[in-house]
Amino acid sequence: MRHGRLLRLTAAAITGIAAAVLLTFVGLPLLAIFLRVPLSTLVAQLHSPVARDALLISLKTSLTALAFIVVVGTPVAHLLGTKKFPGRSVLVTLFELPLVLPPVVAGIGLFVAFGRFGLLGASLQRFGIRLPFTWVAVVMAQAFVAMPFYVRQAVAAFASIDPQLVRASRTLGAGPSKTFLRVAVPLARQSLSAGAALAWARALGEFGATALFAGSLQGITQTLPLAIYSAFDSADLTACLAMSALLVAVSFGVLITVKILLRSRAWV
Repeated sequence: MRHGRLLRLTAAAITGIAAAVLLTFVGLPLLAIFLRVPLSTLVAQLHSPVARDALLISLKTSLTALAFIVVVGTPVAHLLGTKKFPGRSVLVTLFELPLVLPPVVAGIGLFVAFGRFGLLGASLQRFGIRLPFTWVAVVMAQAFVAMPFYVRQAVAAFASIDPQLVRASRTLGAGPSKTFLRVAVPLARQSLSAGAALAWARALGEFGATALFAGSLQGITQTLPLAIYSAFDSADLTACLAMSALLVAVSFGVLITVKILLRSRAWV
């Protein structure tokens, strides 16, 4: 009896210590961002031309990347989530690969595929299209690394839909497209919204692929993560902290939104 109680107390103590260590490890760096510089100074720094340009570019490119991901990824996810066919697992693995691929490798891949002397770059050059170090390159890099966050969530959402509801729609005369838009998408909307929020947050925080494929040109391709690195590299710690605090706040808001969406889905 005493031995069992001692084991439970020991396990509880170890768990408590591990939780405290993990909380300190994760929470302290985030808290330090906001405590290192007064709030008034952080807010003032966000009005600087560099921070303002970087914020606008980040919002514009990440939302464009998200629109591309949702428009192209939703029908693909529906196919992968509702159909079984040869090569399906290979396709799923391919779409998930950017999750584990280092962002700098993604940037190199985009560059050698769409760069001036890349696989498609030379052909695009003939039509006067130059992608590297442009606004479009930022969108491409963000979409590449963020796409799996939406597609994985969407595949799971479509796979969980009751097939009888889909068959009932078809029985009532609705075609595949109408069933997809009016039955499948509405039923999966909470999970799709959560996946979109995660993909947008990932696109907003993208750094490595963007730096290699789009560069860091202020007012053109310099996003918030790139501006943060530039400020840190030039020893402007105050500006670095201000932009970092903004990204932390946005990321926190996205996570809360995702949790609310997924919780509401659980009650549907």
